[in-house]
Amino acid sequence: MTHDQGLVNAWIGFGANLGDPQKAIQSALRSLVSTSGTTVTAVSSFYRTAPVGFDDQPDFLNGVARIKTNLDSGVLLGRLLEIEAEIGRIRTSERFGPRVIDLDLLLFGDQIIDSDVLTVPHPRMQLRRFVLEPLAEIEGEMVFPGGITLSACLKDCENQEVTREGAIDFSEAN
Repeated sequence: MTHDQGLVNAWIGFGANLGDPQKAIQSALRSLVSTSGTTVTAVSSFYRTAPVGFDDQPDFLNGVARIKTNLDSGVLLGRLLEIEAEIGRIRTSERFGPRVIDLDLLLFGDQIIDSDVLTVPHPRMQLRRFVLEPLAEIEGEMVFPGGITLSACLKDCENQEVTREGAIDFSEAN
């Protein structure tokens, strides 16, 4: 099913800390590029971050991609879950644990969605510098649905450490 009002900007957060995280993220980007009805329009740098909530695991590489899509939010979420499975992610009940790849639908236009399967804006993104830094890199300032600004959220997270690792070779994904 496609979105009735045409193309919508959506932002996808990605992270990985098992195997070869850069390779997994590149593979996820290639899969997003090849998704019908979706165009990847911007990709942040990699950001290295310590794990949150479950400390005994490797650091994560994280980033954010902006896409334009005519898919509705539920179909897009389904595609993100398919991409995770294709790359080898096996979902368990363990939250915040190590993973080969993690793709999160952070924002879908200016929509607020609260269903059994999807919450947008992503419920923890405003608390996570590893999401906010790459989002700020590609968007500068932005106002999230509900009126809070990206810069205000970043200020609240300034004690969280993230390290910019360098650019993602977006050309390889295209």
